[in-house]
Amino acid sequence: MSDTALAPGGARAGSRVPGLALAAFAVVFLVPCLGVLYTSLKSDADIAAHGLWAPSGSLGLDNYLQALSAGGTGRYLLNSVLVTVPATLLSVALGTLAGYTIAILRPRFGELIGFFLLAGLFVPPQILLIPLFQGFNATGLYDTLWPMIVVHSGYGISLCTLVMRNFFRSVPVDLRAAGLVDGAGEPRILRSIVLPMARPALAALATLQFTFIWNDFLYPLVFTRSDTMRTVMVGILQQQGQFSVAYGVQAAMAVLASLPTVAIFIAFQKHFIAGLTAGAVKG
Repeated sequence: MSDTALAPGGARAGSRVPGLALAAFAVVFLVPCLGVLYTSLKSDADIAAHGLWAPSGSLGLDNYLQALSAGGTGRYLLNSVLVTVPATLLSVALGTLAGYTIAILRPRFGELIGFFLLAGLFVPPQILLIPLFQGFNATGLYDTLWPMIVVHSGYGISLCTLVMRNFFRSVPVDLRAAGLVDGAGEPRILRSIVLPMARPALAALATLQFTFIWNDFLYPLVFTRSDTMRTVMVGILQQQGQFSVAYGVQAAMAVLASLPTVAIFIAFQKHFIAGLTAGAVKG
């Protein structure tokens, strides 16, 4: 009888464990973000006198005004948009076509082609820097936005192909057969039948790719030289002088740089979780 009486309480205690773990994870994740937001509202004099996160002094938007007016943040943000949007669209589009071809059309040597594309996931980006730098320098593309667009588009095909291939394998073959019977070609079947079903997977891929590319620091640092070609992540580093660091302006730029990725996630959040698990069982 005692075991029966204790069972509901034990079940409730066990059910609270995941919630407490998620709450602890949220606190660990949010504290640095709130710290950066708080630092962005403090003056450099206050930061120098009391520290980054010390609760002292008055708060204001001067750092944001300085970042937008004199820090070149607008140029950096525009460069990030010009790199991220086309690279995201190209990688998702090419990965979708490759995944559809491998999973649905099943061409000869399709699995070998898929393995070749997926092998890109195991190539560390750092080992490609020297040959890519030499290639872009020889073709006159160095210190432009094209190297980042090309590299991110090509590198993202591996992940996009993997996700879309797994998703398309979960699509019933009868849908494609019905389209063929009605006289639709493969482009029409893909556009009108399959892609509407793939919206969750496409939303998840677009969110992930946008975030990865937007937050990239390595390639813009290596493939650009002039300040007018910097992206926002490298632009934040530009606020660090030889003898001092504008922590307040850097924090303000970091907050501004995070807004587009937050907006993208909010826009696609209802599809994001479903897209991440799409095709996870079959593969």
